[in-house]
Amino acid sequence: MLTKSSTEMVRQQNSALVLSALRRQGSLAHTDIAAATGLASATVSAITAELERIGALERHEQPATGGRGRPRVLFGRKRDFSYLIAARISSDSVQYSLADYTGTLIDRFEEPRDHAAGSGQCFIAGFREALTRMASRSRLSPERIAAVSISSKGMVDADGSRLLWSPVFGREEIDFSTALAVSPQTRIRLNNETLLVAHALGLRADKDEDRPFHALATLSLGHSIGLGIARRGHSGELEVSAPNFGHMLNASDGKLCRCGSIGCVEASAGFYGILRTAFEVPPDTIPAKFVPLAEMDKIAARARQGHRMSEYAFRQAGLALGQGLSRVLSLYENMPIVITGHGTRYIDLLSRGLDEGLSQSLHVRIYGAPDITIVPEEATLVFEGHLDRALTEIDHDVAGLRAEEVAAR
Repeated sequence: MLTKSSTEMVRQQNSALVLSALRRQGSLAHTDIAAATGLASATVSAITAELERIGALERHEQPATGGRGRPRVLFGRKRDFSYLIAARISSDSVQYSLADYTGTLIDRFEEPRDHAAGSGQCFIAGFREALTRMASRSRLSPERIAAVSISSKGMVDADGSRLLWSPVFGREEIDFSTALAVSPQTRIRLNNETLLVAHALGLRADKDEDRPFHALATLSLGHSIGLGIARRGHSGELEVSAPNFGHMLNASDGKLCRCGSIGCVEASAGFYGILRTAFEVPPDTIPAKFVPLAEMDKIAARARQGHRMSEYAFRQAGLALGQGLSRVLSLYENMPIVITGHGTRYIDLLSRGLDEGLSQSLHVRIYGAPDITIVPEEATLVFEGHLDRALTEIDHDVAGLRAEEVAAR
């Protein structure tokens, strides 16, 4: 026998299913919602009526084909029901994006990072100001912002609130959930950036009906090295993780990493590692905080012209990546690998070492090399990951709200 609490939980889960279907497929008719969610027609009617009542959904009519017959009634998410801000922290800038409840981008601006600005406290002060400015540019009061979704390379705690280590702030921890002065109703969520990339790629792969999705890994190349893994869970849901790949110990070669360890994958494959090798700088030299893309392009141009040490630097970077990926495949399973980020522009120089590193693994020699795809538009993937994860959390909150709770907000 279902108790009152268990019945309420089922209702909330069903409401979240409806909102998810409308988020990922756009406006749908009543029968289409039932087909997409597997819910009974009467259940869909009750849920859509309640979500309309609290202002999360709106309906509009679609004229019948040929102008004959009754128009179809479509249900869709109401754009101005709530909003989210996505903030992407990178080595040289912070990008802020405002989106509405349908996931439509409304506003965006980017600010360069001042590497001499000092502590995380200074950064947080500027971050707060940028959030306030973002809301005021669209004339939104703080309580209309339902979520602030933040991403950074580095290590994020399991609760998604604290940045434990990052290439931007090093060992200085930042607790975004307590440091940001926003509305009490606003969700604050910190994400590993490459996890968001894997999430977005997993969603894209899941839509390909010709190739059933099982798992994939995404490798992010740039100033930092990141890895994300997306897999289909036992219940069919998307499971995403971000192992600490860039700072996995890889070789006893004396190369100093930004994290302070010796021999990490990133110490060879990050932009600063490639620069250090190309210019024959001692491997224990303190890594550069930031290497401009123009400088990397110069090293790549020299490598393509046959400069020995520049070629060697990219080959060693590829070797470290291939060896690291071979370990990942041995621990998990064979899966396609998608390479993203600014470093994809040097894939021709990295590929020889990458193939060599992969082939050193018994797993690869037995099962074959994984399929590797290049998808350069990393920023787009990060934003897609922000949207889906943040809107999913907002939907779960909405599904648990009664009409009187919304009216009281």
